[in-house]
Amino acid sequence: MNPGNSIGGLKVLVLEDETLIVMLLEVSLEDLGCSVVGPASTVAEGLALIANAPMDVALLDLNLNRGETAYPVADALAARGVPFAFVTGSDAGSLQLPHRGRPTLQKPFGDDALEAVLMALSLARAA
Repeated sequence: MNPGNSIGGLKVLVLEDETLIVMLLEVSLEDLGCSVVGPASTVAEGLALIANAPMDVALLDLNLNRGETAYPVADALAARGVPFAFVTGSDAGSLQLPHRGRPTLQKPFGDDALEAVLMALSLARAA
């Protein structure tokens, strides 16, 4: 990982319900020079953060506990023009419209894949 890259300083919303993955993301994001917004583990928490916390990009676990999906949070982010990626173990082709084609981070993921997704989100933010 290269902390001197274009992702240093990004504020990253994390929507993830698995504690271990949250911990891994927090460490990896901090190593990349990013700051974590949240994390949130439910749609309601994610929507509250979107309404109240500054963020540059977001990483959204697609399938949350209690049968929730991240789509309401994705819709809110899209409406605000905040770039995001889905973090999922599912095939990227299974994403619902209008989110099909959004960046995905396939579980399990490594630091290089995380960095690549963040760089793509950072470029989308700058565009």
